[in-house]
Amino acid sequence: MIDCAVRWSPPLPAEPRFLALLDELEQGRYGSYRQDIDKRRFLTGRVLAKTVAADRLGLAVEDVSFDATCDDCGKPHGRPKVPGAPLMLSISHSGDLIGVAATAGTPVGLDVETATRRAEDSLMEYALTPAELAAISGLSDDERATAFFTYWTRKEAVMKATGKGLKIPLQSITFSGYDEQARLVRSSHKALDPARTRLADLKATEGYRAAVALLTSDDISVTEDFATL
Repeated sequence: MIDCAVRWSPPLPAEPRFLALLDELEQGRYGSYRQDIDKRRFLTGRVLAKTVAADRLGLAVEDVSFDATCDDCGKPHGRPKVPGAPLMLSISHSGDLIGVAATAGTPVGLDVETATRRAEDSLMEYALTPAELAAISGLSDDERATAFFTYWTRKEAVMKATGKGLKIPLQSITFSGYDEQARLVRSSHKALDPARTRLADLKATEGYRAAVALLTSDDISVTEDFATL
């Protein structure tokens, strides 16, 4: 059984005690955002991730240092890692909710989306396979939006888990029904094998849909909580 912990938080205030946890590169990224909410989302993601890492590794949070070097371009915007530690992290945010998923070394991807906005037909046709589109046909607008964002978060979660993101075409992966237990049914992309992919739809909070994916053939156990920072 593979354990995965997911921790949620609203955007944190830009207080000195939180800003002090950012290293020089992270300070630079924080300062590059123009909108206050984007600054706070980035700050919250890093503070939340460092808090989770500290808890799991038995460190003081101020002693946690990340390497976020992108594997493709070498810039510091990749998945945050604690060098030499058996820990995998994934950060996601949408609206006023930021989340971090952590495992003891199993590749993991987390995605959260606000589910209160309307899902455009063009977006659904772009993202969903024929089987997924058929599953949501006939639903009311509100039901269809909820179902769509269930599929969307599952797709984003598995793509994040591979580290390839949108290099994996959305229509190359098909999932179980939006109202069924999350499962990757088919994949035409070599980076994803249904036999070695596990998912869970998450509770998150009202107005949001979220999912987490682990690249493993083992069963998974996922826990969620809200941070107290």
